[in-house]
Amino acid sequence: MTNISKEIKKYRKTSSEIEPLILNRWSSRAMSGEYISDEELMSLFEAARWAPSSNNNQPWRFIYTKKYSDEWNIFFSFLADANKLWAHNAAALIVIISKKTFDYNDKPSKSHSFDAGAAWENLALEAINKGLLIRGIGGFDYETAKKILNIPDDYEVEIMVAVGKPGSVENLHEMFKDKNIPSLRKPISEIVMKGKFIK
Repeated sequence: MTNISKEIKKYRKTSSEIEPLILNRWSSRAMSGEYISDEELMSLFEAARWAPSSNNNQPWRFIYTKKYSDEWNIFFSFLADANKLWAHNAAALIVIISKKTFDYNDKPSKSHSFDAGAAWENLALEAINKGLLIRGIGGFDYETAKKILNIPDDYEVEIMVAVGKPGSVENLHEMFKDKNIPSLRKPISEIVMKGKFIK
């Protein structure tokens, strides 16, 4: 994807020129429920695999299920009720976790979540590049996911992710139809500071 989409042009403006792929990434809920192949899904994990990490520790792990698989209902049950209203049309659900210690010395890593976030962004950008929709989900039961998915204590449950093919906004639940637009961002002047922290 080399051009900024019409939908993005309508809602988003940048103060500097950037790669269109970055701007085109947004978290739509309007998924179609269509099947995606293992090859499509694995290419997203391949993109995530190449993210940077402290000491090249690569703390990220991805536990996934695809729609119509044996585990789908288990993953789906983790979601908050409001997220179930749209995520039933996803093609895959992913739980992203990160290892809290370094492999080489078992000492705590302060950057494990940060590093997993870098991998998530790679995964998201590759999804958009392939014409898929992808949305991070914070509204789910972290503790139940950890227990049922047998996640060890030295791993942090970070987020869930829904992946799917584009669908119609008209098929979304009423509470989401007006909200399903690319979100804006704070201006550079609010997030960038020269020399020291400024409130």
